[in-house]
Amino acid sequence: MDKCSFCGRTKKEANMLVAGLEGHICDHCIEQAHSIMNEELGSKKNVSFDSINLLKPTEIKKFLDQYIIGQDMAKKIISVAVYNHYKRLMQKADADDIEIEKSNIILVGETGTGKTLLARTVAKMLHVPFTIVDATVLTEAGYVGEDIESLLTRLLQNADYDVKAAEKGIVFIDEIDKIARKGDNPSITRDVSGEGVQQGLLKLLEGSIVNVPPQGGRKHPEQKMIPVDTKNILFICGGAFEGIQKKIAQRLNTQIVGFGASKIRDKVDKDNLLQYIAPQDLRAFGLIPEIIGRLPVLSHLNPLDRDALRAILTEPKNALVKQYIKLFRMDNINLTFEDGVLDYIVDRAIEFKLGARGLRSICEAIMLDAMFEMPSADATDLQITIDYASHKLEIINLKVLKAS
Repeated sequence: MDKCSFCGRTKKEANMLVAGLEGHICDHCIEQAHSIMNEELGSKKNVSFDSINLLKPTEIKKFLDQYIIGQDMAKKIISVAVYNHYKRLMQKADADDIEIEKSNIILVGETGTGKTLLARTVAKMLHVPFTIVDATVLTEAGYVGEDIESLLTRLLQNADYDVKAAEKGIVFIDEIDKIARKGDNPSITRDVSGEGVQQGLLKLLEGSIVNVPPQGGRKHPEQKMIPVDTKNILFICGGAFEGIQKKIAQRLNTQIVGFGASKIRDKVDKDNLLQYIAPQDLRAFGLIPEIIGRLPVLSHLNPLDRDALRAILTEPKNALVKQYIKLFRMDNINLTFEDGVLDYIVDRAIEFKLGARGLRSICEAIMLDAMFEMPSADATDLQITIDYASHKLEIINLKVLKAS
């Protein structure tokens, strides 16, 4: 009888028995061996940051296409900007002394359109240290909140405190629109979490040597600072810029004058004004001119329509449906969806106006009870029907109504 050469479990006692040349190993021993390797190797198992896997712009876009649906213009802009940035790092000193400047990126798009996913996918492809930071927690030095240097602390931690690797990394600053100043005019009062943070970000974005506290700011004042040169760090900023459409509409209306104005005005897509965004709109929203100048690559992300949301559920490499099928398969359960269930989920997501994040929230609400009960049940098949999905969402809506 076949049995595990390590623990002696038989084929009936193990979920899986993998055959070798002169023996077998069960799934329990595989998992145990994997955890032992993780403990023993520790940080050695991390990806080496010494070599950057730089692809051509068309290849970068193809890689992004595997994970992100639509947003072709944003993917094209990011592919070119990333390619040029890392070409700049690889350039050798020439006699002409032409220095290529850094191409920091700013992404503008509604919530759930894929800003963070774009940045994270690029970092995964390049094998460089990557960190996501939230601009809403940043304040000027000396005030409650996080200092600007904390952005680089997290990057250092993700690079295992390898300074050279961190200096080639990518920092994604999310919610950049939340540090906009309140008006288009310079602030006469101290704006410690808005304009003050923008002023502090200038030295990081343009490139300078910054003393970074390895454990974070004020809790360890005696710690030794680590100098980090930011001139080769790629900064990608993202924000929803809620209400910037009004600024774009005002600019378009004031610019379109003359006899042909009505024809041009008819061509303007009023449902997607973000595609006409320009640096002056960011300034009108509240970003200072200096910071806009240090974010030369501006791209917008289109709102997700019905077809895009439907594709997000099934097509990407890490599609939501594929994730749930894999989760249930690990418990030897075959998960299927009835025709029309995915369309029902998309309809609810459009109703909630939360983009791709809305899809995840709705799927979690529908699948919660099944994920709780099925691993303990004897069933090997599970089909999600429209009635089942609508019933689960109705229960949640009733709870909300009762609570209110």
